[in-house]
Amino acid sequence: QVQLVESGGGLVQPGGSLRLSCAASGSIPSIHAMGWYRQAPGKERELVARITSGVTTNYADSVKGRFTISRDNAKNTVYLQMNSLKPEDTAVYYCNAVTYGPPFHYWGQGTQVTVSS
Repeated sequence: QVQLVESGGGLVQPGGSLRLSCAASGSIPSIHAMGWYRQAPGKERELVARITSGVTTNYADSVKGRFTISRDNAKNTVYLQMNSLKPEDTAVYYCNAVTYGPPFHYWGQGTQVTVSS
C-alpha cells in the first residue's frame, strides 16, 4: 500500500507560479514512477508530468517549458513547480504513484489549482 498526501494548490493570477508537493508513505520501494495528473470540469483526467525511479521525466506538450517535476528521495516527496500559469491550467491536480509490474495506480486526494485574475 502507498499513501499520497498533496499540498500547495490555491488561487494564482495568470503568469504566476505555484509549487505542488506530494509526500508518499508506505511501500516506497514498490514505486516505479510518480507523477501529476489534472482534471478540469467536464474534461477527462490527463497526465501533466511524471518522473520514474530512474529520474526520467515526461511532460504534456501543454506544460513543456513551464512546469518542472522533481523528486526528493530522502523525503519521499515529488514536486511540481508550475510557472507562467494560464487560466487553462485551472483544474484539480492529483498525485499518482504506479508500482512495478503488474502496475497498480495509487492516487492522492487532489488539490485545486485556480488561475484567474
